Amino acid sequence: MSGFAPGTRVRVRDAWPELEGPAHVRTPHYVRGRTGTVLRRLGAFRNPEDLAFARPAATIPLYHVAFEQAEIWPENAPGDEFLIEIYEHWLEAA
Repeated sequence: MSGFAPGTRVRVRDAWPELEGPAHVRTPHYVRGRTGTVLRRLGAFRNPEDLAFARPAATIPLYHVAFEQAEIWPENAPGDEFLIEIYEHWLEAA
């Protein structure tokens, strides 16, 4: 993983690990497959998806990623956005 600078357009992986069995997923389903913009790197933390099952957990960068609300919820006004914390292993360059 190479890291993402502020302003980078990223796509959230369209992955569904919860369909394969018990999973602890920190990425909301409504942003999977969607494109947003990295606002900042928040640091690196142990992966909570592994920690939830007492598995060894890699340290992974965590980002604030902004999304346009109207692209996900059409009833919202254009220009409105929301912010989510997303771990780097869920992100790919857009």
